[in-house]
Amino acid sequence: MLKVFLVEDESIVREGLRDNIPWQQWGYRFVGEASDGEMALPLIQETQPDVLLTDIKMPFMDGLSLSRIVHQEFPDTKIIIISGHDDFEYAQQAIAVGVEQYLLKPITRGVLQKVLSELKIKIETEREQKNYQEKYQNEAREYEQFSRTNFFVKVLEGRMPVQDIYKEAAELSIKINAPCYNLFMFSLQEKKTVENAGQESEAFARKREELLRYFVRYPEHVVFRWNINTYGVLLKGSGEQIGELTSRCLENVERICSPVQNEFDWYAAAGEPVERLSMLSDCYGRVNHLFAYRFLMPSVHIFTKEVTDNYIPLKAGVGIEDIDSDKVAPELIRDFLQRGTHDEIGEFVDSWLHSLQEALGSKLFQNYLIYHVYFVALAYIESIGCGKAQLLDLMGKDRVREMDPGAEELSPYIQGILEKAMELRDQVSDHQSRKVLRHALDYIEENYMQETLSLNTVASEVNVSASYFSAIFSQAMEVTFIEYVTGKRMEKAKKLLRQTEKPSGDIALEVGYKDPHYFSFVFKKTQGCTPREYRARISN
Repeated sequence: MLKVFLVEDESIVREGLRDNIPWQQWGYRFVGEASDGEMALPLIQETQPDVLLTDIKMPFMDGLSLSRIVHQEFPDTKIIIISGHDDFEYAQQAIAVGVEQYLLKPITRGVLQKVLSELKIKIETEREQKNYQEKYQNEAREYEQFSRTNFFVKVLEGRMPVQDIYKEAAELSIKINAPCYNLFMFSLQEKKTVENAGQESEAFARKREELLRYFVRYPEHVVFRWNINTYGVLLKGSGEQIGELTSRCLENVERICSPVQNEFDWYAAAGEPVERLSMLSDCYGRVNHLFAYRFLMPSVHIFTKEVTDNYIPLKAGVGIEDIDSDKVAPELIRDFLQRGTHDEIGEFVDSWLHSLQEALGSKLFQNYLIYHVYFVALAYIESIGCGKAQLLDLMGKDRVREMDPGAEELSPYIQGILEKAMELRDQVSDHQSRKVLRHALDYIEENYMQETLSLNTVASEVNVSASYFSAIFSQAMEVTFIEYVTGKRMEKAKKLLRQTEKPSGDIALEVGYKDPHYFSFVFKKTQGCTPREYRARISN
């Protein structure tokens, strides 16, 4: 039931309206009254009525002043001016402050009933549309995340001119303008192997949500997903603020993640501030370099330039017997092959070799590193179901037989081994993803007309986490899950509108919408016209 508040300085008129109108019968609840605008304002702020009836001429604060304040503070409240003055200027001012109706005294019961009935329909329609809009926006949030990731990939890889950055940021409602920027990246992953990719515990999901809630809380942070387990945060602020913002991010990630570091792998890296959007790709290059150290220093969780500068290379004159065994442990290479990306190979290898640089003068040690990386890579790809022959074929058997590069060729040679091993890893992952995707698409095809179909239900059906499924679905299909399902429903709806005489309400149910009004809302949003207009257009 809608709430109505009355402001009228003439007590006889006020009491007459209050006591003689069947408010409940007309769909309203009378929630308060006042004799002038000044007395009314605090009561209106307390009751927040849907409709305000107010006289225009009153002492202390007139109806126009009251209407102006109420319209600014409660824009959804509908205002009806009651006036004994048939004056065009008053009416014009009333329209300017957002008044719905301007009624002249004396007001007949019939006129008031008509106006209130029309307002009731208007309010309920607006609320329905607002609810539909919010529901549609919630469903479309997945698309916004997908678009945001694509946007930042292009920005950070330096593939977008500055003018296009501003334009696309505006289209995505990203407030990107600031005097200074920095880039912060963090990853959170359960301690699982690649064979169990896609599985996710409730504790992990809660911890990830806690992290993301911290970052989205502040307007100085623009959060985006980089890949399945890694997120980026663009920090914005003045030159004086940016250092504090960066430190605060590092402190809070450590606060949130440290208590669970035995259950999850977590890492964070912060870049160095830049003053131009065009310099963000340089900032990303530095962050990516720092982030690669998580494979070289797995016991460290936060990486800054100061931290990695302390990763001291071997000193001149050391022998092989002086090398820290952790720096050549098989786990270091295997962990990188399991969790690293192609973009990180160069940074990882160069940083690793830099830490061993003085020992690289030994030809024997160079050859050891080559064979060490090769056999670790071989063991890894065999563990995920690939054969030795597949790695040999990718590398070239002759090249394997002649594994004896010079010192200058050592880094690209090792990068080549890791690149080929990752290709095989990705083939296995792609095969598993395609298998999951085929199952998901078959399930969607059979169930898209069910209102209960959702990202979570499909992810549960194919036995992977919703986060993982969302990522592989968007990447493979180049549309988000909700876009894909909505597209199928709309195509089916258009077919039924063309080929049958079924009412749109029945069609809505048939394609997965329990609420026919929401179906019409989505149809118009996606197709540019209502179902009725579409059918009429086809008929003509």
